[in-house]
Amino acid sequence: MPGEESKTVLLGVTGGIAAYKAADLARELRRAGFAVQVAMTAAATKFITPLTLAALTGKRVITSLFEDRSDEETLQSAIAHIDVARAADAFLVAPASADVIAKLALGLADDFLTTAHLAFRGPLLVAPAMNTNMWEHPATRENLAMLRSRGATVVEPGFGELACGTVGAGRMAGLDSIVAAVRDALRPPEDLNGEHVLVTAGPTREALDPVRYISNRSSGRMGFALAAEAERRGASVTLVAGPVALPTPKGCERIDVETASQMCDAVLDQLGVATIVVMAAAVADYRPVRRAGRKLKKRDGPPHISLVETPDILRTVGERKGDRIVVGFAAETNDLEANARRKLRAKGCDLVMANPVGGETGFDTDTNQGILLRPVGEPVRIEPVSKAEMAARILDEAIGLRQRRAA
Repeated sequence: MPGEESKTVLLGVTGGIAAYKAADLARELRRAGFAVQVAMTAAATKFITPLTLAALTGKRVITSLFEDRSDEETLQSAIAHIDVARAADAFLVAPASADVIAKLALGLADDFLTTAHLAFRGPLLVAPAMNTNMWEHPATRENLAMLRSRGATVVEPGFGELACGTVGAGRMAGLDSIVAAVRDALRPPEDLNGEHVLVTAGPTREALDPVRYISNRSSGRMGFALAAEAERRGASVTLVAGPVALPTPKGCERIDVETASQMCDAVLDQLGVATIVVMAAAVADYRPVRRAGRKLKKRDGPPHISLVETPDILRTVGERKGDRIVVGFAAETNDLEANARRKLRAKGCDLVMANPVGGETGFDTDTNQGILLRPVGEPVRIEPVSKAEMAARILDEAIGLRQRRAA
């Protein structure tokens, strides 16, 4: 990338056996045209020396908030995290240990690296590396989800034999993948400029009585990832969200709803300004004919509940889409491609993302997989990836479809 030397990557190196890979990563970032400033945790210096990284980057490596200097130099060192954070265009933590991931998620600041993180306002990327059990621990998954919700990019670790002898997920991602993620993070978001993306996310709830409802396991993470990615790439974004416990992605307008009928009204109200509609919500198909006015009591015996269909929001949008791009989702437990293809034809969609539910991907997880179907052409099969990565691929396909139509 000629001329990219003006872009500076603040490379945070944390403790772990993968720290030795930071030397090759720093070299590859320099080859890609970036200036590299390294900050190391105390634990990282036990695995690789600061001198090695200083020689490869041509810059003094920062290892402490307070170093053994004169009073004046110590004062300058104490505020260096502000200057370094201001000078950096991207902050890459690689390898990112479970400990430092937790600190970043909670906003703790007890060394130079974590303090600089709080002062930094650009794109944050983390490339985790750890034992498989640590990677799969709920605390780690929740901390990564929190970072993603704030816009951080997680460069997923690979699968293989780890230093501890375990075979599984946890190896730091390949250097090419990490450098590509940095390039993407610093690329101007131009490909969705001028588009207005309308996204639905999460479940809907249909009340049985004042305390019970019909719903599903959707967490809303896929839809929120789509909204965040569309905004990052320059679109105006309206997010219609069912009841979920997720923060609003930066720059997105959010409309909260609860029932399928409310979601339908909100979508149709916003449809006029939308140019791309992505229906990622898991809408309840049925609702009770009547909502009990008081809590149904067990002593009264099993209730007899009559159900009626909720509005078919996707079909309604498909019928009114005009020249909009409409993307639907199909969550299936069986006959994935066949069921999704029927939805593609019946609902007037331009694309349908078919996801298998159950297991370790899909509802209420950080990862997803499936088949992206188009009316013409071969389906695109997506192996398990983060929902942020899947969001990027879906929008890539929508943009490609828009460009082919324009041509």
